[in-house]
Amino acid sequence: MKKKIESFEDLDVYKLAESLGDRIWDIVSNWPDFPRNTLGYQLVKSADSIAANTAEGFGRFHFAENRQFVRISRGSLYETHHWLRRAYKRNLLKEDEIKELRNLLDELAPRLNAYIKSIGRPLQKMTDSE
Repeated sequence: MKKKIESFEDLDVYKLAESLGDRIWDIVSNWPDFPRNTLGYQLVKSADSIAANTAEGFGRFHFAENRQFVRISRGSLYETHHWLRRAYKRNLLKEDEIKELRNLLDELAPRLNAYIKSIGRPLQKMTDSE
């Protein structure tokens, strides 16, 4: 049986976005001042925006508003991808960090899309075999 979603904190997509933001914070915190204060600032801000907009949308009364905020989250995901490309090009990321972050992005993108599609749809009844 599926767990009832009572808070944005119960959403797997939110948890994954939060993990991405936290991991990026950890990486950027170790950069030298100039890259951290320029590119790093933008990267952390866009990554944190993914989870933040997902949370804000969850708190909206109408499904259309929730969907719109999660679409903004998806835009922030693409922005994060852009900043990660810049960080890679500027040799700010280690190979293992690139692989780890790519895996998180590859998992998060389809989950955000699926969540957007699910907003406002009635929950399907679970059968005994599920």
